[in-house]
Order: sequence, then structure tokens, then C-alpha cells
Amino acid sequence: MLQNIRRRVAARLAGEESGFTLIELLVVMLILGILAAIALPAFFNQKEKAGDAKAKEYAHSTEVAMETYYTNENTYVGATKAELEKIEPTLSSATFSAEPTVAAGNYSFAIQGSKATQKFEVIRTAAGKLEFKCTEAGVGGCPKSGKWGE
Repeated sequence: MLQNIRRRVAARLAGEESGFTLIELLVVMLILGILAAIALPAFFNQKEKAGDAKAKEYAHSTEVAMETYYTNENTYVGATKAELEKIEPTLSSATFSAEPTVAAGNYSFAIQGSKATQKFEVIRTAAGKLEFKCTEAGVGGCPKSGKWGE
């Protein structure tokens, strides 16, 4: 059998035989189909992760703008989305789930991720501790722990 395969390959390379048999073409198509079935779900998940990475970037920019506002005003009170956009103009593209919640020594805000149900939240406690939470744990760019900034 091995000699038969060698003879056929040698005949093809020598130009005595041309073309592929129907079975050979079907096997190649089957292999390509299996590879596509493996790769496509991973590709679609990457698009969702990219959208969530962009939301995390906006959350970080908002956090920096919030701290800059505090440096200028000595309080977080009054740090609305409009005020933060004056500090960091790129935040005009961010989708906030609501206006930031602010108090004298703490704040919280949430940025929408790749879909409306995914939100990336930053919470600063009065003690100065930062917490980074996301709503759909284990989906897209949100780790299974539900905490993304660790």
C-alpha cells in the first residue's frame, strides 16, 4: 500500500497525473469546515472582549478625570459627566449608565460595555479604596470573579 501511495505521488509530481479526486477534495473541505467551526466562536468572543476593553479604558479615563476634578475643587461634589468631559474630552464618546454618584470623599460611576447589560463600575470609598466591578461575570471582558481591576 505504501508503495502504491509513493507511486501515485511520484506520478503526480512528474506531471503524468493531474487534478484531484472527488474524495480528496471532500476530505480537504471537511478539514476546512472543522477548522472554521473551531475558530469562528473564538472570533466572535474577541469582538465582545474588544468592546469591553474600550469600556474599561473609558472607566480608567473617567477615574483620572475624577481625581483631577478633586485636585482642582477639593471635593468630588459637582463632578458631572459634563464637567469630566471638560477635563478629558474623549469621555464624550463613553456611554455612562447614569451620572456619576459623588459625595465629598467618595464617588462611583459605571460605563456600558460591549452590550447594554454589561457595565464596568468604579467605586471609590471614603477611605480611598477603589473597587472595580462588572455586571456579567465570566462574559466578554468581565472575569468570572466579577472584579476587573485587580
